[in-house]
Amino acid sequence: MDTDDLKAHIEALIAEPAGARTEAGAAIDEVIARLDDGRLRVSEPEGDGWVTHAWIKSAILLYFTRMDVRAYGDPQPFGMPVAVDKLPLKTNFAASGVRCVPGGVVRYGSYLGRGVIVMPGFVNIGAYVDEGSMVDTWATVGSCAQIGKGVHLSGGVGIGGVLEPPQAQPVVIEDGAFIGSRCIVVEGVRVGREAVLGAGVTITASTPIVDVRGSEPVITKGAIPPRSVVIPGSLPKRFPAGEFGTPCALIIGTRSESTDRKTSLNATLREFEVAV
Repeated sequence: MDTDDLKAHIEALIAEPAGARTEAGAAIDEVIARLDDGRLRVSEPEGDGWVTHAWIKSAILLYFTRMDVRAYGDPQPFGMPVAVDKLPLKTNFAASGVRCVPGGVVRYGSYLGRGVIVMPGFVNIGAYVDEGSMVDTWATVGSCAQIGKGVHLSGGVGIGGVLEPPQAQPVVIEDGAFIGSRCIVVEGVRVGREAVLGAGVTITASTPIVDVRGSEPVITKGAIPPRSVVIPGSLPKRFPAGEFGTPCALIIGTRSESTDRKTSLNATLREFEVAV
């Protein structure tokens, strides 16, 4: 069936969720299969922004109600299965041109583009990781997060996931961005293309993003501009007990344009002394 028909079936199941356990639930299975191979995605670029498809997120929620807990994978030492879960694990790595090293866990219903490398980390259902990106050691990509082409998620990075409410925008990391070690990006924050986040930057929907590249600071929230170089910072805030520093993200520079992104990135890291 085409996408419009599939959407209509899902919307009918949203109104009558008990149908998820019947033959009508085959529409849910089809949505998850299309998410898994990239024919559908929860959120996608539209003009200068991103559009989120609430009906697809609802289908993922319905999938949990459709599935039962069971063991997946061949028994490991001591007879333990690979997973005991409602959702199966992704298995089509070789056919997709993906490398997943031991310890990497990727749930079925997430998409990994050709050339993606998953180290011992985790990618949740509904996530989209585009071609040539790296999910480094102990990095996590939450449900429905959108990761662009050629993105590097360094060790221990936490990219937040969101399923509810269905209309909520997921985290978006656009093409060519570099996310440094132990960064946390959550609550629908958008990181623009080729931006660089230094180690330890935490950005939520309410985190002040302070651009200090001009003569006066400019404070925004929710989005990192393309090619920005960002480090952790703090802002003073007065509480009843006194004045204390609260976290912010500081935009301290701009990544230079270059046809060789790796050369440009290395030069940027050296120029701004950014820890990664």
